[in-house]
Amino acid sequence: MSLHDLDYKKGGIFAAGVLFGTAGIKALSSKDAKNVYTKITAAVLRAKDCVLDVVSNIQENAQDIYAGAQQINDDRAAAEEAADAEGQDEAEETAEAEKNETEEKAE
Repeated sequence: MSLHDLDYKKGGIFAAGVLFGTAGIKALSSKDAKNVYTKITAAVLRAKDCVLDVVSNIQENAQDIYAGAQQINDDRAAAEEAADAEGQDEAEETAEAEKNETEEKAE
């Protein structure tokens, strides 16, 4: 392997990558970068609290809506049962009245 066989372009790209990586690590670990990370983390935590408050509010509203819907269905079922019972009573009264009329006509 001679120097003529080496690809200087690839070697240069590798060296630039190592240099950029080293500079990047130093930049990312500087005090200024840590300050930025801290501020970003604080903003994320504030956003998390806001989102959790909204989710909690939505859950409470959904529970209220569900309870209201159940109450409406229970009231409706009770009204239908009352109407059915009333209709059954009327049917029994009508049947009894017809029976009495039939008996009176037979006499």
